[in-house]
Amino acid sequence: MLVYALHRWFTPASLLLHYETFRLAVDANFPRALLFYVGFYALAAAVSLPGTILLTAIGGLLFGALIGGAAAVVAASSGAVALFILARSAFGALLTGRAASVAARLREGMAGNAVFYLMFVRLAPVFPFWAVNLACAIVGVPLRLFAATTLVGIMPATFAFATAGAGLDSVIMAEKAAFEACAAAGGWDCRFDVGLRSLATPQLVGGLAVLACLSLLPVALKRAGVLRRSGATARD
Repeated sequence: MLVYALHRWFTPASLLLHYETFRLAVDANFPRALLFYVGFYALAAAVSLPGTILLTAIGGLLFGALIGGAAAVVAASSGAVALFILARSAFGALLTGRAASVAARLREGMAGNAVFYLMFVRLAPVFPFWAVNLACAIVGVPLRLFAATTLVGIMPATFAFATAGAGLDSVIMAEKAAFEACAAAGGWDCRFDVGLRSLATPQLVGGLAVLACLSLLPVALKRAGVLRRSGATARD
């Protein structure tokens, strides 16, 4: 019931609709607001709520690209580790069934190059964030490796979306004005529509694609035998 209530009432769209209220709260007490944001984001990641990308953008919007991005990295990593540990506990059977298919593909991809493949699935949104967290627990990824690859792997995309979010102010105010005008006119289908399409600029998508391709380069070289030959030459 708690997860349902969070999903129902604390959606990114509902948060953005009250952007001015949150802006005033942040300005009045920046440290407390930042701590609340990290805690809420970590909880959202731990219980696998959708919309964490928009939460990342909200962090950039409220706290700036640098601080908001860093806070999102800490929060997402903490939530991921919490879910990973929970999946390894006695409650794991209730959770891990949702990620069985992802686990099978993850196990195959990790064969012989676990670190590089884990970095890839963090850099590129090949699988849902929560599914990777559970799948890693299923296939027996060590906690330290999971935490390290999660922390480092999500940094580029997280800071990219935080930077995109930092520039959303004008978009939000325009959408809010249109929503309030619709409601005042008695409209029955008024929507406050600020979603992923507001963030997914060609530059952002292209940058994330490049990062994902670069993360796969060591895997490709290894499969081609380049790294193996280099290692043999070094030993000689």
